[in-house]
Amino acid sequence: MLIFLQAVLGFDNLLYISIESQRAPAADQARVRRLGILIAIALRIVLLFIMIQLLEALSEPLFSLNWEGVITGDFTFATVVFLFGGGFIMYTAVKEISHLLSVDHLEEGVNGAKRKSAASVIALIVFMNLIFSFDSILSAIAITDVFPVLAIAILASGAAMLLLADDVSSFIEKNRMYEVLGLMVLLIVGVVLLGEGGHQAHMHLLGYEVVAMSKSTFYFSVVVLFIVQILQTGYRRKLEKVRAHRAKLVQKAAP
Repeated sequence: MLIFLQAVLGFDNLLYISIESQRAPAADQARVRRLGILIAIALRIVLLFIMIQLLEALSEPLFSLNWEGVITGDFTFATVVFLFGGGFIMYTAVKEISHLLSVDHLEEGVNGAKRKSAASVIALIVFMNLIFSFDSILSAIAITDVFPVLAIAILASGAAMLLLADDVSSFIEKNRMYEVLGLMVLLIVGVVLLGEGGHQAHMHLLGYEVVAMSKSTFYFSVVVLFIVQILQTGYRRKLEKVRAHRAKLVQKAAP
């Protein structure tokens, strides 16, 4: 059950790793993915051990806000991580989507995106992996707090990410239209983390209670996005064939 949980919750993480690794130099991308995942797995196990030991302390509020009519809530360490991580993921997704749609990007071509150093990409992958880890680790601890069992589940999910990372990245590279889809999924992940953080902090914003998005709603939204993308891809191919057929008919009819 834990391995399945880690695999399901790790989908968005794998998607982020596949997209972000393409910002590294082409020759280093596979190494960046492997090192990023390996370092992140090691740190995730350390994080798991710390969270088990300090679970009660982490549930204590760090600070409270009581600005009636604007924002109220009691913020723990976990809720701060959710809120910061959700905001950062949304910022990253919006920035990358705007870059894909920019005129400069169109002039440079799909491979003309600004490259980052391998070290900076690895650092970002590890950082984002830790943010994603909070949700999966807290969900896993709700099932059991036996450290060896949880560690085995994390190692198994990490091994799956290592096996799939290159294939997912290669698929996105060959089918660039799915990169926008992946970024939209990350945007929804950011909304989920913001909602989860606000809900756990019992936050009220502008007089309204912040409600967490259920996992079933999240995965339903992701499935719908993929179905729409697949249908659009098939329809676009059909239109291209129709246009090519009409062009041939026009050429034959021309004197």
